[in-house]
Amino acid sequence: MSPPIDFRIRRRTLLQGGAAVAAFGAASNGNSAQAQSQSQDAAPAGSETTTVSLTVNGEQRELTVDNRVTLLDALREHMQLTGTKKGCDHGQCGACTCTVNGERINSCLSLAVMHDGDEVETIEGIGTPQTMDPMQTAFVENDGFQCGYCTPGQIQSARKVIEEIRERMSGNICRCGAYANILAAITQVAEDQA
Repeated sequence: MSPPIDFRIRRRTLLQGGAAVAAFGAASNGNSAQAQSQSQDAAPAGSETTTVSLTVNGEQRELTVDNRVTLLDALREHMQLTGTKKGCDHGQCGACTCTVNGERINSCLSLAVMHDGDEVETIEGIGTPQTMDPMQTAFVENDGFQCGYCTPGQIQSARKVIEEIRERMSGNICRCGAYANILAAITQVAEDQA
């Protein structure tokens, strides 16, 4: 009968094998990275640019962008409005939230050319450090942020929530005019349930 086979892995063998795999991976990635770099330098066939006119934070802006540029990238890279953040770039995190024609959108999911003639409001347009929007003030007073990366999108969405409450309640008439108190009551319940 033959002696049993030793299947134990020795540290030296593991490290040698790992180094070989890493070297092979680096060699193959180098070739594909070079090919990818060359393909990125050349614009894809048929790529076009369009001149887009936007009203951003009350200011008329005109820019020429590649048709594939998102509204988020147009704001950040072409207009240097960096308050609107790029988080996931898939519309899942809300860091890119801004308002277009009064409606809240994820700007990473929308092409800039789709918004020709639209009114866009970013976090920079709702207040300044000296005269903050009430929602910005509330976030500061309630420590509604930590690192602050998601805060601009959170504030934009929160402002729209208040408007949505008002809109949904607009079909209910109060002859006394207690609308501010009704809104406060709704907000209180929302706070209690949070």
